[in-house]
Amino acid sequence: MPSATTPTMSAGPRRAALTDPGYQAFFILRTGFTVAPILFGLDKFANLLVDWPTYLAPWINDVVPGSAQAAMYAVGVIEIVAGLVVALAPRFGGWLVAGWLAGIIINLLTIPGHYDIALRDFGLLLGAVALARLAQRYHGKEQPH
Repeated sequence: MPSATTPTMSAGPRRAALTDPGYQAFFILRTGFTVAPILFGLDKFANLLVDWPTYLAPWINDVVPGSAQAAMYAVGVIEIVAGLVVALAPRFGGWLVAGWLAGIIINLLTIPGHYDIALRDFGLLLGAVALARLAQRYHGKEQPH
């Protein structure tokens, strides 16, 4: 017998939830905005994908203590935490990632030759906002309407 504190969902409503296009979009965005920040955050420590310090605007490098690589270590930790927040609380994590991307965009717009990456990150920011809005819609619901 299910208790009042542990909601259960039968196979029928669960299947209905998984076939709802809005819920599918929420699930895809939640997965992507969990995995990508964690992976990119981890790569800030290894620089396997790219030489991350080259993406730090010189004016930011001048105001943060230490080297550009040390700043990327801090960025990596923040990105890992943001991915975890999306996984655990996407209503808040979506807005956190959107704000973080806004900061990245400002950074990139101040580096000549990185405007294309700033534009791509603007698209990601829109996706993060969509995640936050969809998370609001599906928060605490066992099945979408």
